[in-house]
Amino acid sequence: MKKKHINIDIETKSSADIGKTGLYRYALDPDFDVLLFAYKTADTDVTVVDLANGEKIPEKVLRILQDPSWVKHAYNAAFEWFCLNQYGIRTPLDQWKCTTIHSMYCGYPASLEASGKALGLPQDKRKLTTGKALIRYFCVPCKPTKANGGRNWNLPKHDLEKWNLFKEYNGQDVVTEQEILRRLNQFPVPEEEWEQWRMDVMMNAFGVKVDTDLVQGALAIDDISTQELTEEAVRITGLSNPNSTAQLLDWLGREGAELPNLQKATVAEALEKEDIPDKVRRVLEIRQQLGKTSVKKYVAMATAKCEDDRIRGLTQFYGANRTGRWAGRLVQMQNLPRNYLKTLDIARNLVKQKNYAAVKALYGNVPDTLSQLIRTAFIPSEGQKFVVADFSAIEARVIAWLAGEQWVNEVFATHGKIYEATASQMFHVPIEKIVKGNPEYALRQKGKVATLALGYQGGTQALISMGALNMGLTEDELPDIVSRWRGANPRIRDLWYAVEEAALQTMHTAQPQAIRGLIFRLEGDLIYGQSFLTVQLPSGRKLFYPKPFLQENQFGKMAIHYYTVGQQSHKWEVTSTYGGKMTENIVQAIARDCLAETLSRIHTLGLQVVFHVHDEVIIDAPIDVTVDQICELMAQPISWAPGLILKGAGFEGSYYMKD
Repeated sequence: MKKKHINIDIETKSSADIGKTGLYRYALDPDFDVLLFAYKTADTDVTVVDLANGEKIPEKVLRILQDPSWVKHAYNAAFEWFCLNQYGIRTPLDQWKCTTIHSMYCGYPASLEASGKALGLPQDKRKLTTGKALIRYFCVPCKPTKANGGRNWNLPKHDLEKWNLFKEYNGQDVVTEQEILRRLNQFPVPEEEWEQWRMDVMMNAFGVKVDTDLVQGALAIDDISTQELTEEAVRITGLSNPNSTAQLLDWLGREGAELPNLQKATVAEALEKEDIPDKVRRVLEIRQQLGKTSVKKYVAMATAKCEDDRIRGLTQFYGANRTGRWAGRLVQMQNLPRNYLKTLDIARNLVKQKNYAAVKALYGNVPDTLSQLIRTAFIPSEGQKFVVADFSAIEARVIAWLAGEQWVNEVFATHGKIYEATASQMFHVPIEKIVKGNPEYALRQKGKVATLALGYQGGTQALISMGALNMGLTEDELPDIVSRWRGANPRIRDLWYAVEEAALQTMHTAQPQAIRGLIFRLEGDLIYGQSFLTVQLPSGRKLFYPKPFLQENQFGKMAIHYYTVGQQSHKWEVTSTYGGKMTENIVQAIARDCLAETLSRIHTLGLQVVFHVHDEVIIDAPIDVTVDQICELMAQPISWAPGLILKGAGFEGSYYMKD
């Protein structure tokens, strides 16, 4: 059955701030409504249905929304799908595809406007820039004033000219979305990825329960703590506002403890000195505690949770648009603070009781204690438990498997002590001697930091970034560690250069190159002039490097350059790459595909994943499901990765934590 296609875009209103609450809480708000519905098929012009003024979606379109022979496309399709279902128009998710995901899969930006520009759409096909002001006017509540008659919402009748412009904007979004899709269709997203996207949407729609008592208790205690710490700082310094950077730097200078700034690292470094006066030390400690931004995650939870105490929309599918890894949203699960407290249950109960005095008496540093409890605010549904499992050392396993570094593969096939084994290889010491109590055990630290930092062609700076100097190593020792690790891992070292050479050869010859189960290609189209360097992974998925070209890099070496969204600038710009960096992309992408495989297996068992972080899955599980079952699932062979040895480890519990 040949599929037909329809492109859809809607405009909606809600009292919820979608940037803070996410899509699901936004659409579940009592004030939520759909205002405009625009659609276009291949052989029709754009039609905008003015729902706010009483127009109805035509019967034939309502039938299309149910018809499996029609594929529904939208930019950020999860929004259209969920909002239409909330509006009362039931439409199955398995009939939808998301052009945002397609854009990100091909290495382009996530937003409709940025993607249109990056693809070089002609001006008449681009998103209109008037949208933000119109959305503010019609889609969010307005402040009641005498001038506007005390109203809370601007309606079409209040400004017909703006409303007509809004309808034009709505229709143009469909044009832009369809034009983007037309350019991307020659570079299809694998069907397995669409299945993963749908699983992600359903997981986000299901949500995860939040311990509301803990969140409210944490916010109440944080208020008291902030007030007490601020008052103490005022008493010590005599400043009217000790939170003011200018005032505090001036005070520190007068106290003989001049600092260049009050950044986190600068304050931490100053506190390591033994000769600073007690009152300066205390003020800097207060500064550190007041600066605990992680406590703001409780505010994010309180804002985003729905009436049923669930937070929905914690993950963004394909958030890292090269590797395809998931990204965090709302509470930003990817950077949650770790927990080290041995008495989590006691701390949680005291916070739920809002017992500030007891928390302070028992744990001293109140902001740090609240920070450590953030993970534990996520709890299973009534009558369920959390089963949490993650892949052990997955990137080290994947790179060794890909490179054919046999001794590493054997370590993972047997005892799994990769840090000890690496130290043994680097320093030619029997692994049996690298145990606690022996002087050789100090070598384990070197093996550990080298394993974590050096897999992607990094040098001494990579070791420093991984915290080598904080482990008691000196800068003089680092070059030797780099040299020894590379000597112990010749296949991994060779992989960097093989990847770079394959990519360069592909660019030079425009012919595919294959190494170690990877296929490098130069792909493009003659109609729109698009071009990509692609790397086909063992799973069949591809990594895309848009608009590639060869040019000397800052070291005077010929290197591959391509367009991407800059990590710092967030703009569409040129960057360069090299063998180690491409190897990192490839390894992280394969690790991501291993997680995707596990998510599919869990889904097949009928179990509900509520979120996942990096290489860890959190399942809202019935009581009879065990962590051993899930770890066994993670360790099963993967058809497209013969010989890759994976292992899962985890725990079961009544709240989330870092085990």
